[in-house]
Amino acid sequence: MSKILIIAEHLNGKLNSSTARCVTCAREMKPDSIDVLVLADAADAISAEAAKIDGVGKVITVTNAANAHPLAAVYAPQIVEIAKKGYTHVLAPSTTFGKDVAPRVAALLGVAQVSDIMKVEGGYAFQRPIYAGNAIITVQAPPDKTLVATVRTASYAAAANGGNAPVEAATVSAELPTHTRFVELAQGKSDRPDLQGAARVVSGGRGVGSAENFAIIFKLADKLGAAVGASRAAVDAGYVPSDLQVGQTGKIIAPELYLAIGISGAIQHLTGIKDAGTIVAINKDGEAPIFEVADIGLVGDLFKIIPELEQALG
Repeated sequence: MSKILIIAEHLNGKLNSSTARCVTCAREMKPDSIDVLVLADAADAISAEAAKIDGVGKVITVTNAANAHPLAAVYAPQIVEIAKKGYTHVLAPSTTFGKDVAPRVAALLGVAQVSDIMKVEGGYAFQRPIYAGNAIITVQAPPDKTLVATVRTASYAAAANGGNAPVEAATVSAELPTHTRFVELAQGKSDRPDLQGAARVVSGGRGVGSAENFAIIFKLADKLGAAVGASRAAVDAGYVPSDLQVGQTGKIIAPELYLAIGISGAIQHLTGIKDAGTIVAINKDGEAPIFEVADIGLVGDLFKIIPELEQALG
């Protein structure tokens, strides 16, 4: 009998879509049940969202003032206590949140973690990328131990709403650490769609030339109702902040449409867009590696091509 526990990711009282993507992955494992664990200081709104996800059997809430902010050191002991109540699998999204909390959970359970599940081959067998996505390997986890894993959210669509799972409050007696405290959350604010979940993304690279020139990327993104991304070269050059970086050391995304403008296409960047639907590349260098993966390629001056695109969009 297999029981999967998914750790809900949420912020400011709202559930992140990464949780529903984990549910999609979990369903491929064909478990007997899929439960979602919500750790928060006020869990009602978050748990109500989680309960609507199709495939969720039960939502477990642990309400504690200490859970007001997602501190891995605080969350992990509580997750472990719940996980020991008969769960065979513990899943978290392969986001900043999941990459922070899952290793601590695995360490406390005394097991090795499986990272970045991109395809399920069985209850304990999975495919995951290595070497910056250049190779895919199949890993086999021991079935006699609790499996702790992160899910590559770009590889899975979010499970639809339609469920009506019961919500159950739980209490834990785990001793919480006092050496870790929340100071502040510094994050960029934007009216544009969130980069990691956007259906359309317009990214700029070193070829854009400067921070001032990046205005052409923002303008096109607004025209398309898209999120804005950037290559590491553009971030390192100071054109845009690091939270817009797409790639192996940035965000892994899977939009329906991805526009790569002035981006050469280093393998580290391509890793971040591996699961994108349609890739459009604009670059003056016709030999740029980005054209090898692009569905549509335009060779030319981006400062001439983009205004023409905007005009065609009306």
